[in-house]
Order: sequence, then C-alpha cells, then structure tokens
Amino acid sequence: MAQRAVWLISHEPGTPLCGTVRFSRRYPTVEKRARVFNGASYVPIPEDGPFLKALLFELRLLDDDKDFVESRDSCSRINKTSIYGLLIGSEELWPVVAFLKNDIIYACVPLVEQTLSPRPPLISVSGVSQGFEFLFGIQDFLYSGQKNDSELNTKLSQLPDLLLQACPFGTLLDANLKNSLDNTNFASVTQPQKQPAWKTGTYKGKPQVSISITEKVKSMQYDKQGIADTWQVVGTVTCKCDLEGIMPNVTISLNLPTNGSPLQDILVHPCVTSLDSAILTSSSIDAMDDSAFSGPYKFPLTPPLESFNLCYYTSQVPVPPILGFFQMKEEEVQLRITINLKLHESVKNNFEFCEAHIPFYNRGPITHLEYKTSFGQLEVFREKSLLIWIIGQKFPKSMEISLSGTVTFGAKSHEKQPFDPICIGETAYLKLHFRILDYTLTGCYADQHSVQVFASGKPKISAYRKLISSDYYIWNSKAPAPVTYGSLLL
Repeated sequence: MAQRAVWLISHEPGTPLCGTVRFSRRYPTVEKRARVFNGASYVPIPEDGPFLKALLFELRLLDDDKDFVESRDSCSRINKTSIYGLLIGSEELWPVVAFLKNDIIYACVPLVEQTLSPRPPLISVSGVSQGFEFLFGIQDFLYSGQKNDSELNTKLSQLPDLLLQACPFGTLLDANLKNSLDNTNFASVTQPQKQPAWKTGTYKGKPQVSISITEKVKSMQYDKQGIADTWQVVGTVTCKCDLEGIMPNVTISLNLPTNGSPLQDILVHPCVTSLDSAILTSSSIDAMDDSAFSGPYKFPLTPPLESFNLCYYTSQVPVPPILGFFQMKEEEVQLRITINLKLHESVKNNFEFCEAHIPFYNRGPITHLEYKTSFGQLEVFREKSLLIWIIGQKFPKSMEISLSGTVTFGAKSHEKQPFDPICIGETAYLKLHFRILDYTLTGCYADQHSVQVFASGKPKISAYRKLISSDYYIWNSKAPAPVTYGSLLL
C-alpha cells in the first residue's frame, strides 16, 4: 500500500483558474513501481496545472462549467465513492481519491499493484482506503485548533517535514500528523519566530516572487569525419522573493514539456530545505534512458532577502540550436570563405539578436573584400581583421542561410593586428552570439501557478527565461587538427 502523489488545492471561485495548488508531493520511487505494475495501462502523474484543471472539471467546480457533458454527467457516471478518473490529455488517470472540505480539495493517487486494463474492482485496491486515511489525517491536522488563515499557512509550511515522518516514500506510517508534530522541532504557531543570524532584516512592502531561468549553450562544431561535434547546456535559476515575515516558506517548481530534456547535475542554494532523491541522483555521467527523472523539480526553501541563484543544472539536449559549416582556404594572397548556418526546426525563430563573428588572427588589416550573402548584413572592421555577419532577429523560412566571399589582407603590423597562438594558417573559426527571450533549449520553465508561498498576503509571481550562446564555435573544416575547449583555456 502506497501513494503516488498527494495534493491540497484551495477552491477559489471567481478566479481565472478557480483554484490554487497549496501543496503537492510526488513519490518517484512509488511511481517506478506503478510503471512496472500497470504495464501498458500506466498513466504518469501529471504536472500540477493539468491536474488542477482536470480535477476541478471532474468535480464540477469550474465557473463556466454549466453545460452537460455526457462522459461526466450521464446517469452511468453517478459517483458515490469520491474516487474519480481524470482525463489527462487522451489518457485517464485512475484512481484519484478526492473530496472538498472547508474550501480545500484533498486529493491523492493510490498505487494499484496490478494492470489497470480491465479496471480492477475497488475492493481489491488496498491503497484507496489508505488514501482516505491519509487525507483525513491531513485534514484533522490542518483544522484542529486553526483559527485564521495565518495559522493555516503555518501548518501548510510544516507539511513537507511532517510527511517525511508520517508518510516516507509514499507509505503511510501514521495518519495522526500530530504525533509527527510532537517529534519534530517546529516553532509554535502561537509564539513569534526568532530572527535567524544569517538574515539581517525583514521585508516590508508588496509581496512578489521573481524567477528567472537562463540557459547558456556551448558548442564545438568541426564538420570533420571521425571527429564528433560537442555541445552542452548549463542552466541557472535566479530568484528574488520579496515576502513579509521572518521565515516565509516558498516552494518553486521547475517543469519540462513532454519532449523536454531532463535536468542533471543539479546544485542548489543552501536555503533549499529538502530535495527529492531523484533530483540529487540525476547525473550527466550516467547514460540517458527513458526512466530518467523529468520533473517536476520541486524546491522547498526559506529565501534570503537578496537575489540568489536557486540552482544550477546541465542537460544533454539532442542537437545544438544552430548547425554550422565553415570552410576557409588560402588562395595566394587571398582567403576564400564559405559559411552555411541552419537553425534547427525545434528552436524558437525569434532572436533578440544573432551575429556571427569571423576573426582573422595573425594577419594584416583587411584591404579588400568581395562577398555574397543570402541573408542579413556584413560589417567589416578592417583594422581589427574582423567580419561580423549580422543575421538579425529571424532566420528565413528555409531556416538556412549562407555567406561566401574572398578576403585580401595587407602587411602585418604586430602592434595593431590581433594575435592568437592557436589560430595559425588555416586553423580558424567563427563564433556565434545570440540570445532568445522566453525560451530555453531544454524546455524548462517555472509554472507561476505551481509556486507555493506560505506567507501573509498573496504575492505577484513573475517568471522569465532566456537562451544565450556561450563559447559557440564553428571551426574551419580544412583545419589540420581539431581545437578543444581545453586548448582554448591554455
């Protein structure tokens, strides 16, 4: 008997979503067992947003839900058990135990230790009765002696630590959460909290939470047989939490789309209070497989006053965003260059800027240039021996662009011309510089509606993301030997 996930949802008629997820907890170890037991009938636990929408629809709690829906409202679907099947996309998540009490929806998904097709009788699913016991225990804890919203928020903030004792790894040990509370060193809800030494002050003002995801993509492309191109994504999640109170608690969730690349090598800020073991064990050293943990990545934390980096991560994306070919050949006193760039079809074609820098080291100034480009503009910095191909904000519909031409140089002047010990002869590169707003290569995003804040006042939640190039090199395919990141650092 075990639970795959549990939710507490506040019912809020009149708001856009008609509800807010106040607390959620998933158990990845139980989820792996569900995948094995259910086989082909397995339906994964959805993210908080789709689950919230599907549950409110099934419970008929949406404001605009006035029409008859045969699949839900027909006489054959009269429900007397508080156990539901939720339509998530084209699949049905069953069984979902859910009930509404004091404007809070309590919900959980028990583990079914057999195939779901055909649907087994409820009497054979032992996790259902345990799910009810679990939810009733949470209800009793939240509303025993609770007098106002502030006390409710305090108790909600205590739930993550309480469930570590009462329901470790999804297995209920004690439905009476008060017993776990007695064994856990919490500050009393009636006594003021003590200011921690690391927090020099408190915030006063309008509550708001800002989350920014920045991914940097590196790439080394050679277009040489027998030499593999390399690329890597490194992400940083930066937060600023302006919340009143001495020790406000926040849970921030990072999510991935269905085809997103799992996050790995995750390093978190010391203010994060607990982490799922699946997040800590996801490593780029291990080979990727279909069972890799793909979120949601939940970070319970007690934020500092200043802006801070919540976490860093890497990811093994299947392809680099821009594939390139660069060829440079010496022809007497001239250099002939050919460049082809292709934007991958999965990448958002809307740049803040996109440029290709083509430096010519260990040569004299540019004295003559003849070129032809299929797209964009070319700027020439003669004294710096540098060409900058300004691609702009969009690639054409074909997603492919090209530049070709010949460059002639004057006599070298060691004082003015750029020097590089690596780029000698035909060893040369072009470097891409670009930025895409409201986009990440992994698909990672922060769902504003899944951010849980246990503090006074309803904060404004803002989320941003962007992709930036970093050390994005495309090397001359005619170069005698490949250049690696390590040689660039020497």
